[in-house]
Amino acid sequence: MTTLRVIVDQLVDDVPGGIGRYTEELTRQLIATAPAGCDVEGIVSSVPQQALDALNRRLPGLAHLHKAPLARRELALAWQYGVRVPLGDGGMIHAPSLLAPMRSHDRLDTGDQLAVTIHDVVPWTHPETLKPHGVAWHKSMAKRAQRHADAIVVPTHAVGAQLEEIFKLGDRVRVIGGAPSSALRLPADEDGRAARLELPPRYVLSIGTAEPRKGLAPLIQSLGLLEDRELPLLVVGPQGWGDISIQGLAAAAGLPEGRVQTFGVLSDEDLAVVLRRATVFVYPSLAEGFGLPLVEAFQFGTPVIHSDDPALVEVGGGAGLVVERNDAVGYPERLAAAISRVITDRTLSDRLRVQAADRARAFSWRDSAERVWQLHADL
Repeated sequence: MTTLRVIVDQLVDDVPGGIGRYTEELTRQLIATAPAGCDVEGIVSSVPQQALDALNRRLPGLAHLHKAPLARRELALAWQYGVRVPLGDGGMIHAPSLLAPMRSHDRLDTGDQLAVTIHDVVPWTHPETLKPHGVAWHKSMAKRAQRHADAIVVPTHAVGAQLEEIFKLGDRVRVIGGAPSSALRLPADEDGRAARLELPPRYVLSIGTAEPRKGLAPLIQSLGLLEDRELPLLVVGPQGWGDISIQGLAAAAGLPEGRVQTFGVLSDEDLAVVLRRATVFVYPSLAEGFGLPLVEAFQFGTPVIHSDDPALVEVGGGAGLVVERNDAVGYPERLAAAISRVITDRTLSDRLRVQAADRARAFSWRDSAERVWQLHADL
């Protein structure tokens, strides 16, 4: 039996985040698509038995779950310094992040192989959006990946090109993107949920936090430039970042109370309803590695506007309106112009809906998992 061990520790973190969702969806499909004679095991830090049981329930079909003798923080430090941690970590290992046992090994003689994932280059391009410890850890682990990883998975060619400017990785880079959550589906009680959420009949939607990299400030400013002074903006995601808040940004833009509404983190069912009913989805982010919210909006045939960040342009594939982001002063005006086009031009809006639904078909967790299996076969 050939075994692929996946590091699933992000699923037991207090805040799993996007990498947690990526890990869960990819691991489920790795189990579902395992070739004949292959199985999938998990690697996790030292957690209580209750957490292990819950993890096994979330990942049905997992052949075995290896528990490390160290808690998450200590395990991350040990791997950062190349300390060997006994947990059956030979053979094929796939890490959905940089949390991985990176050290010297002989792939040709022993069959050991390691693939790690780098989701973006934010620690290098926008370090101010992360905690200093997180920046240092990511940079340190990326250097270890440069030395010891047999393959480095990135979500887009854009990230691969950016990494190549920082490290020389050669032909070890493989592009394997993500897809929307399998749980992101319209519920049977869509109308009831829309009423409970008090969704307006028409609205601009965005997903993100108030951190400057996400571009919500210029988007909020763009509302004041629209002829339609009633059209609201709904923002899904944590309401603050440091000492910056969404409502603070709205007040600074001179918008009346209620013009910008925040929803916090929604359930998959509620998010599906909000995405499906949006007049237009705007993703103004200044720097991304993949931009999953773009694909989530595409899935529901929602017209999309996004920045010209290289990763977003790649993921968007021409299915949305692209707005130049580099001229910060003029960015709100360009966003307002794009929004105005979509909300006033029915033909354009309908065309974007068709293009969105068509583009969504390009993203599949099953396809991603099959490409991971092929990656390890090639190694």
